[in-house]
Amino acid sequence: YPGAYGYPGPYGWPGGAGPSNGMGVAGMVVGIASAVLFCLWPLAAILGVLGVVFGSIGRAKARRGEASNAGQALAGIICGAVGAALAVALGVLLITQA
Repeated sequence: YPGAYGYPGPYGWPGGAGPSNGMGVAGMVVGIASAVLFCLWPLAAILGVLGVVFGSIGRAKARRGEASNAGQALAGIICGAVGAALAVALGVLLITQA
């Protein structure tokens, strides 16, 4: 019988679906990539904004109890903001020196 002990239920194993941690992880990965690749300033600025957006969505999911990785989502917000700021600063520096 579905959902009986030892058999998968409607969402996989008994207990329902697990936490939805994808947005927090995506925010952290994209945020770190933007901070590391800031020398590619147009790409890093886009990645930084995406890191902040994904991290914010992941943080909201963690606050509602749908995810369990609030720290990773916060890391995505911080790294994304730092990466975007570095990219914008480098872009301004390069454009004004040309």
